[in-house]
Amino acid sequence: MAYVQIPKDLSKVKTKIAFNLTKRQLIGFAVAGFVSLPVYLSIRESVGNDLAMLVFILLAFPFLFLTFYEKDGLTSEIYLKYIFLQQHYQPCVRYKRTLYRKIHKEEVHETRKKKKTGTRVS
Repeated sequence: MAYVQIPKDLSKVKTKIAFNLTKRQLIGFAVAGFVSLPVYLSIRESVGNDLAMLVFILLAFPFLFLTFYEKDGLTSEIYLKYIFLQQHYQPCVRYKRTLYRKIHKEEVHETRKKKKTGTRVS
């Protein structure tokens, strides 16, 4: 008797449409083909088949990477967006709370000093 494993979390299961590929993967293959196939066919006679195939692969690779790459359940666009935000908009150095306490104590000490020196009447 055949044994089929069913995952406990069914939200991770993706529906396959054709050729055991998801809709996202089919769209990615189509875009990669539409971009790189005309270039391959147009330069094949002038530069040779081997070099034209390398150009075909190099043109199709970014689209296929964006299609298939997934880390921690995040698609490549979302993952690259998070990397970009972390590097450019969010601070890399995080200060400890003890540093804030030390700064606060110094500020309080300075304000008390100023109040004491400012209240003297000569």
